Parts: sequence; C-alpha cells; structure tokens
Amino acid sequence: MSYHIPVLLHESISALVHNPDGIYVDATFGGGGHSTAILNVLSKNGKLIAFDQDKDAPFEKITQPNFYPVRDNFSAMSAALHNLGINFLDGIFADLGVSSYQLDTAERGFSYRFDAPLDMRMNTSQELSAYTVLNTYTQEQLNIIFKLYGEVHNPKILTECIVQARKLAPIQTTFQFLEVIKNATPKYKEYSYYAQVFQAIRMEVNQELKHLESLLKQSINILKPKGKLVILTYHSLEDRVVKNIMRYGNIQRKLEKDMYGNLIRPFLPAKKPILPSPQEIEHNPRARSAKLRIAEKI
Repeated sequence: MSYHIPVLLHESISALVHNPDGIYVDATFGGGGHSTAILNVLSKNGKLIAFDQDKDAPFEKITQPNFYPVRDNFSAMSAALHNLGINFLDGIFADLGVSSYQLDTAERGFSYRFDAPLDMRMNTSQELSAYTVLNTYTQEQLNIIFKLYGEVHNPKILTECIVQARKLAPIQTTFQFLEVIKNATPKYKEYSYYAQVFQAIRMEVNQELKHLESLLKQSINILKPKGKLVILTYHSLEDRVVKNIMRYGNIQRKLEKDMYGNLIRPFLPAKKPILPSPQEIEHNPRARSAKLRIAEKI
C-alpha cells in the first residue's frame, strides 16, 4: 500500500529550502515523501528533523546521517529541538490532516468506506478515541464539535440520533455509526456529509487545531530571520488559523503595535496560497482541496 502521495511537492520544497546548509523541520513526516525531497536538496551539512506521532510512520526508510526522526506530535517541536541542541531553524514545513495510509488502513477507523472499530487516533497510545467521543461526550459537546469542526448544517439532529442510539447500546464500529446517523444524512449527498462528520470527530480525537496553533506560535520564536514557514492545508478551519498567524501573529487577527505605533508582525506572508494544478488533482484527487501557504520570518 502506498503511504501517501506528496502534494505540491516541488512547490513546497522550492519555497522551504533557501539555504542547503540550513536546519529544517518536516513537522508531518507521513510516508517520507516531502522529507526525502528536502534531504535531496540539502548539503551534507544541512539537517532535517522530522516529526510524526504515528507508530506506523516509516522513519526507517531514510538512513542519511543528517536526518533526525522524532516520534512525537509536532507541538513538541521546541522541546525536541532543545534536546538535540538546536536553537533556531531555517525553515518549517507541515502537511496537515490525515495521510492516505491512515485513510486506507481499515482498522484505523478513519474512513467511512470500511467497517472498523471507531478509533481515528493518529497516536494509538493516547486514550481518547472516536469511540470515547461518540459514547461519552454530552449532546452539547457533540453539537459544538460537528458545527465547528465539520461545519455540518444540522448538528442538533445529528447529535440527537447519536444520543438516542447509545442509550440502547454503545456505538462501536464505523458502519454501525453510519446506520445510527442515517436519518440525519441528506439524500444524494451522503458521502460529502460523511466526510464532514468523520472530519469533525477526527479533529476532536487528535486535537488538531490546538496542536497546529502550538506549532505556529513556536515557529515565531524558533525561525531565524528570513526563515520560511510553509504549510499545506486542506480545509477552511486549519487554513484560517495558518493565514491569521502568518498575517497577524495570532488567531484573533489582532494588530499589535510597538511604542512608536509601528505594526508588529512576525511574518511576511505571500499574498496568495499556491493551489495544485488540474493535472496534479487528476493524478492525486486528494490534492483537490490543498492550499500551500508560505511566509518569511521578519
């Protein structure tokens, strides 16, 4: 099984690596496609530190001595770099969301296409799973998750189906869950609705926006001047977080000024994101919603 087809590979590496002797982070190793491409343009003096919390991420496929794998969430970046004796970086890259491998591995429970235990954990050693969310969260908590993370149009109807069903028996598998929510699912739009619902659960299980905000805030302090922040996003929520921190330095879009009235901005962002070409989308349909955002540390 192919782990993952790298999205916007050439564009990502071109934006990221401006000094072949520099130190870079790939915050989302996945199948190693972007990491391999980064190492290919680094000199023997350059370094790449790669993060992935998934125990199945194949770090072992890369054997170069200037490659440093870290089996942890990218929100632990500053601590991991400190342990490696690294104070500043020339660039940070992240390819957000779920990998093709995770979606296509049935037993991980990420996809509505397979009947599997309700799991969805990127880090399988953590306690919180999709089963826990669906069977123990209050209806109010579920409403917030589906409205915020999935942007579903009928969260109250959806959560009512869940709460009523679990009173009779726990919801244990993906197909059982689809049966539970069938009365909330719009006809002829089933698959797009399932995608929204599963995305919301996955984002809650893995606390994706919380970890993303942590990574971006750490990047402000750890990137060198002219260092590059290069992020691939796949949906509006994470893209909004990335865009706001690149533009304002915070997710609240607050413009901060120094004592002289000058705007304080940590990054100089590119005006527009880079989108995949029609040819890339045809070759890799999962690239269709991707946006590549690039910023330079001021």
